[in-house]
Amino acid sequence: MATKLYVGNLSFDTTEGDLLRMFEQVGQVSSCTIIMDKGTNKSRGFGFVEMSSQEEADKAISEFNGKNVDGRPLTVNEARPREDRPRGGGGGGGGGGGYGGRGGYRR
Repeated sequence: MATKLYVGNLSFDTTEGDLLRMFEQVGQVSSCTIIMDKGTNKSRGFGFVEMSSQEEADKAISEFNGKNVDGRPLTVNEARPREDRPRGGGGGGGGGGGYGGRGGYRR
């Protein structure tokens, strides 16, 4: 069964091809993705690599976690399941406008 790994602290110049070639050194890669910012279409500095077995994933973690790549020490560990987060806009804001007190028109 495939095991998904989180790969963090990537250089913003690292490509999916670079990541794929690096992880293929320790085993068979099922998939490889670098997460891109929707607004700028630039790397967000992390990605995911799916290794074909738990043994290969363990080998990749021991080989690459802390390894200096393009001047940055990588963070490599088993990916946690994605948490459900509410969709939609930002939070709150307090009650706007309104008229306080008894103001208004008097006779």
